[in-house]
Amino acid sequence: MVFCLNSAVFLVTQVIQVLIFITSCYFFIVSVWGLKKRKEEDPRLYPPVKRFALVIAAHNEECVIGHIVDSLLRQSYPRELYDIYVVADNCSDRTAEVAARHGAIVYKRFNDSERGKGYALEWMFEKIFAMGNKYDAVAVFDADNLVSSNFLLEMNKQLLKGFKVVQGYIDSKNPFDSWITCSYSIAFWLSNRIFQLPRYYLGLSCSLCGTGFCVDLETLKKTGWGATCLTEDLEFTMKMALNGIKIAWAHNAVVYDEKPLTLKQSWLQRKRWMQGHADCASRYLGLLFAKAFRENDLTALDCAIYLFQPVRYIFIGLTTIMMWIQTIYPQSPFYSIRYVFPAGIWYVFALFQLFYGPWIIMIEKKFNLKVLLGFIVYPFYCITWLPITIQGFLSKNNRVWYHTVHTREISIRDLEKA
Repeated sequence: MVFCLNSAVFLVTQVIQVLIFITSCYFFIVSVWGLKKRKEEDPRLYPPVKRFALVIAAHNEECVIGHIVDSLLRQSYPRELYDIYVVADNCSDRTAEVAARHGAIVYKRFNDSERGKGYALEWMFEKIFAMGNKYDAVAVFDADNLVSSNFLLEMNKQLLKGFKVVQGYIDSKNPFDSWITCSYSIAFWLSNRIFQLPRYYLGLSCSLCGTGFCVDLETLKKTGWGATCLTEDLEFTMKMALNGIKIAWAHNAVVYDEKPLTLKQSWLQRKRWMQGHADCASRYLGLLFAKAFRENDLTALDCAIYLFQPVRYIFIGLTTIMMWIQTIYPQSPFYSIRYVFPAGIWYVFALFQLFYGPWIIMIEKKFNLKVLLGFIVYPFYCITWLPITIQGFLSKNNRVWYHTVHTREISIRDLEKA
């Protein structure tokens, strides 16, 4: 009986670690394509002809809403070719008043049963559809964002090149406010360079980040938004993959996002992300794998592997615990991939992991002493993903939206000056 149990444990842990190894190799191989950044075409070579509706979904954001409107009014793009819309969604503060005073067109929405950004965007998109052919594309932002002045020029360029959905570069407007904001910033800088950029170069589909993206209006009308889960960006990304539409990347179209200040705020936000991720995985994973193998679609396969990512986090956490147990009790029944490779390779791998992240941040030109200190606490931030992921998966059917309070008042002028 004990022998059978040990054999079963050995087999299960063998499968887990082989899956971790294969997916880790896959993500690393893809990341290599982002190491050398190609020279980008000057967006001014493309005539500014696309008409944009800029949509900001805001819930009680009176402290920051004025700053994003101001940054959008500073676009290096013909003013007559874009309008700024703010959806004051279930607001009980002065968000609508402040946004209107700064020059936005404000729509107030009140709905107690359909709460959250996805529903607010869907409601606003219907308003824009009813305007007829007034716009060519919609661009979506969060209320706490600040937007670089070249954003619409870069989006116009990508749309004229034939792309239907484009994601911009997500940066941080408060990277050094706390160890949490620094960890978030490092995570996004790494994602921009070794997740998003290489997929764009390889002709795969990038992933929407919830803000700083634009969608061709005809494409949006045809496919519909329909992304109303807790991670509407991930849901729409998977919906595009199933429709054969690749999401492009605009590395120079920068959106500065406010990161949560405390571990508690971060925990609730990331738990919401994992709830939405688990929800999307349960609905789209099988469809994406079926499309990938039925149509030999590498984009669908890549998206399916990305949906598997939280499960990989859990497996890595379990593997780490198993390694600790094996260190104390070498006769444990756990399989270790060290049985396959010489022990020395693992030391090389560990050192590589230690320096790969800082090196990427360095070539991305974000490296300084504060970032170096941030990498000391960054592993702890990564470890917290394990309980957050498990908690998110267990509560994936809970669709209560936790609002992250934004209070970091900084203008685009102050940010660019800094």
